[in-house]
Amino acid sequence: MADVLISEFMDEPTAEGLIAEYDVHWDPNLWGKRDELLSCITDARAIIVRNATRVNAELLDAAPNLKIVARMGVGLDNIDLDACKARGVDVCPSIGANAASVAEYVITTALILLRGPAYFATPDVVGGAWDRPRFASGVELGGKTMGIVGFGSIGRVVGTKASAMGTNVIAYDAMMADTHPAWAFARRVELPELIAKADVITLHCPLLPETRGLIGPDELETMRTGAILINSARGGIVDEAACAAALKSGSLGGVALDTLAAEPIDAATCALFKGVENLILTPHIAGVTLESNRRIAEVAAANVRRVLQAPV
Repeated sequence: MADVLISEFMDEPTAEGLIAEYDVHWDPNLWGKRDELLSCITDARAIIVRNATRVNAELLDAAPNLKIVARMGVGLDNIDLDACKARGVDVCPSIGANAASVAEYVITTALILLRGPAYFATPDVVGGAWDRPRFASGVELGGKTMGIVGFGSIGRVVGTKASAMGTNVIAYDAMMADTHPAWAFARRVELPELIAKADVITLHCPLLPETRGLIGPDELETMRTGAILINSARGGIVDEAACAAALKSGSLGGVALDTLAAEPIDAATCALFKGVENLILTPHIAGVTLESNRRIAEVAAANVRRVLQAPV
């Protein structure tokens, strides 16, 4: 049986490097074949996952030799950290490896949404319409205030890029100490102030019991009229029904959701957002580019080698 299991898609040259060194079973779709996954992991010392593989007590019980869960990415809500700790299994995310990709996604979607319908004008223009007043009603990112919720490795890269574009950056982070050097790059505020003052709010916090529904009806109501909301963190942090209602009412200027509570999107969510304007929905790919895919795979592979080659 395999020594290393790769249960989701991975940069091919990096995976081949591991295959040359270890007995590797690699199936990008293994995450969705639970019985086969449990069978394959019996002898494995390492498993490499993204966000779809459920690493829970059931899987860990089937893997008595497991030493490391290498996460290609940073979110850990699909991994039972307590169960891993109890069994002495290292959990190693690829911290920072996809930060640039997420930051570019945030800046790009903010620019698009702040310009209102401008970037959605193609059907009108191709149809012969030349409605410049309608499509010239957007605003610039420079001079606006961006509020970053979660000022970790990704949030700080977002803030750096936004600052370079002349944006005022404020941030909220419940865990970061006041003395952390990151606060040299943003003004620290509490969450209610951030929600009330930001023209663009971007979320970079983990999904925890205390962050589930963090942006709900009350928070959306206190956001500035015409403000932009971007969630590239985790589905469940934003109340999607309240978000759709705020867009339809015109109180929000635009929304970009790369993560949703149901992934893949379900019929109820489809109905919720059907016909909503100034909305960008993407399938959890903000942090996935050719470059970041290679970087996070390389970090995951390096973590596997480090743990498996460590002296017993």
